[in-house]
Amino acid sequence: MLFCRSQFFFVKNSSLLKAGFKNTSVKHSSQFLGIGARKPKAVQLSTIPYFSSTHTLALPKSNLIRPSTIRSGLSQKRMFSTTPISFQQATKTIRRSKWPANTNKNLGYLCIGTSILVFAIVILGGLTRLTESGLSITEWKPVTGAIPPRTQEDWEEEFKKYQESPEFKLLNSHITLEEFKFIFYMEWSHRLLGRIIGTVFVLPTLYYIARRQVSPPVAFKLLGICALIGLQGAIGWWMVYSGIDEQLLEERKSKPTVSQYRLTAHLGAAFLVYCTMISTGFGILRDHDIMKHPKEYLETFQKIQSPSLKLFRRLSKGLLGLVFVTAMSGAMVAGLDAGLIYNTFPHMGDDYIPSANELFSPVFSRLADQSDLIWRNMFENPATVQLNHRIMATLTLCSVFALHMYSHRIRSIIPRPAYKWLNISMGVVSLQVTLGICTLLWLVPIELAAAHQGGALALLTSVLITVCHLKKPTRSNLMLLKNFLEKSKANNPILK
Repeated sequence: MLFCRSQFFFVKNSSLLKAGFKNTSVKHSSQFLGIGARKPKAVQLSTIPYFSSTHTLALPKSNLIRPSTIRSGLSQKRMFSTTPISFQQATKTIRRSKWPANTNKNLGYLCIGTSILVFAIVILGGLTRLTESGLSITEWKPVTGAIPPRTQEDWEEEFKKYQESPEFKLLNSHITLEEFKFIFYMEWSHRLLGRIIGTVFVLPTLYYIARRQVSPPVAFKLLGICALIGLQGAIGWWMVYSGIDEQLLEERKSKPTVSQYRLTAHLGAAFLVYCTMISTGFGILRDHDIMKHPKEYLETFQKIQSPSLKLFRRLSKGLLGLVFVTAMSGAMVAGLDAGLIYNTFPHMGDDYIPSANELFSPVFSRLADQSDLIWRNMFENPATVQLNHRIMATLTLCSVFALHMYSHRIRSIIPRPAYKWLNISMGVVSLQVTLGICTLLWLVPIELAAAHQGGALALLTSVLITVCHLKKPTRSNLMLLKNFLEKSKANNPILK
């Protein structure tokens, strides 16, 4: 009899049955098969995700267990070794295992669900910027700031703080207390949603990790996302501070507005949190789906590992990076209000491209020798920044279209979900370009500008899911699929 002393032990490979344990049975508790059964039925080990200390695994000591049947504690090199090991060695390895090979499925749903909240906060942040509400709260109180002013005295005190800010003195000296309440609530709602996201994601994540219901690789990813959420809040205040500190405004020679660099960093961090949530959640749910349908995934992984698909996989990853960079160039446009100039398309004024003197104006240089002329115009000249975004957007459109057309040629070797999401990407990028042009022609109306920002995240999502469907199998996936490869006796590149 073998008693699994660790809190969680995961068995993925059913090759125990093939190795001579056809009569292997599990003495179970009511958690798996219910109460009242007189004779426990034999249960295939690959269908049971976890064993706790209450479960007893009956195995004959006379048999040998191959390393491929034990997941924890073995290196990748020994994973597919054919050299048998003793039963005592196998049990020793089992007892040291305290973490499961697969993460609790609820965390997959948590990642996907929280990513929806991140999508919402990106849109709300865009609306906050478009309504010029981002500098209405001049203090950063991570905890007590969740409570808005409740009495008239509280509102008057908060309004006095805002009246001391550069934005009120130079731009909004005419607004009343009631008008201030509107911009205050816009910024407060944005910050409150950020606090909700942190609470909803961080607390359950720490709980599942403490209960050891997370595989070690996924645990590191989840903790990284938690750190990114905390960092994102700090970046948000760092961005706001650039618009309320008079000394920084003097150095930038700017009106009271946030730095375009810090705005881009804030949006980029939000996009990064969003992408890691979707990628991690997708991986968790896919691992559980592989357990249910290993035969179908074996065919999918055979396609993914095909040398003919190598170029397509690389191009898909490159496209994901291009979409991200294009979105960041759009953040630079928003930070400089560059969408309010050259409201024509495809022309910029009388020509397709403004003159070189305008694109690289010495006005934006801050050094006597003008050695910073080129890069400062690239990032601080509104005309140049808008041209950069137009070029990046056009390049993204052409790249998605080119990859879409290339996918038709190799459609037979592309996994069906990846092909479907690439088609969706083609539709989303077409809509996104249309929204961008309309936003420019109609002088950046709030509704269209917010939709354009949401379209950038939607395009990033569709390309990201395409890339996720092209990911190679993990080690735990390989352990499960190896059994099917042995049965089929087919040469497969997964093992190479």
